Amino acid sequence: MKIIQWYPGHMARAMRMMADNLKYCDAVVFVLDARAPAATYNRRLTELAGCKPVLYVLNKGDLADAKSDELLAVIKAGGRNAVKIDANAQAGIRTLRGAMSELVKEKTERLKEKGSKKPVRFMIAGVPNTGKSTLINRLAGANKAVTGNKAGVTRAKQWVKCGAFELMDSPGTMPPACEDQKLARRLAYIGSINDDILEMDEIALCLLEELSGTYLNRLGERYGITGGEPLEMLNRVCIRRGFLLKGGNDYDYERGERAVVDDFRKGKLGGVTLDSAEDIISVGLAE
Repeated sequence: MKIIQWYPGHMARAMRMMADNLKYCDAVVFVLDARAPAATYNRRLTELAGCKPVLYVLNKGDLADAKSDELLAVIKAGGRNAVKIDANAQAGIRTLRGAMSELVKEKTERLKEKGSKKPVRFMIAGVPNTGKSTLINRLAGANKAVTGNKAGVTRAKQWVKCGAFELMDSPGTMPPACEDQKLARRLAYIGSINDDILEMDEIALCLLEELSGTYLNRLGERYGITGGEPLEMLNRVCIRRGFLLKGGNDYDYERGERAVVDDFRKGKLGGVTLDSAEDIISVGLAE
């Protein structure tokens, strides 16, 4: 499989911008994808935060399954502040607000004692397509941050007023090297890497192979897959969905590949968690 490597120039600029603007922030909210928290963790962002308090938010919890709760427990056991939410649900936003308030409780009390009305400022950070801007809009109660369903929508900082807080929406940033290609593929599955630079046939086949290990029953329910090699499974997808080229003798693999990836991203295969506790530890998100 082609090695996945994506670090466009604007991401290097984004890292510099974030380093420059962190001095204006009191805390950091690091948004991860609950389906792949290890894959969406960028250690360099944590390093940039330095001594500032950090809250790790496993977003898109509605697209993950119960296994993600175990990963959350591993992260919290490592001494990190973390919550799992669905930013599109009011309950998730209430949980997030509470966690953010607790994170900066001491800072808020000091400001109150001084009689200061200065807002507490958070930087919202994470890799592309983890839902940072959606999270900000839900917190603010209005569409104040630019959103999109593909990587690289946010390109510049945006300050958003949110009650007693001010939030800075930062561009999505990837680590400059994808050393672990297993995790890099998972970034591709969830849409954190621009589809235009990917070999989607390889991504779809790898996704089918990975899902068949733990979620074979889901593939069976959706596509009638009972096992086999990745290409055999893709054949079943094309048969079940009627993806045939003109004449009906050959499979329309391009449509089949896109269907598999889109179904996964939209949760049509049910809740899926790709990462393991070992992955969480390997990237330094827990010890």
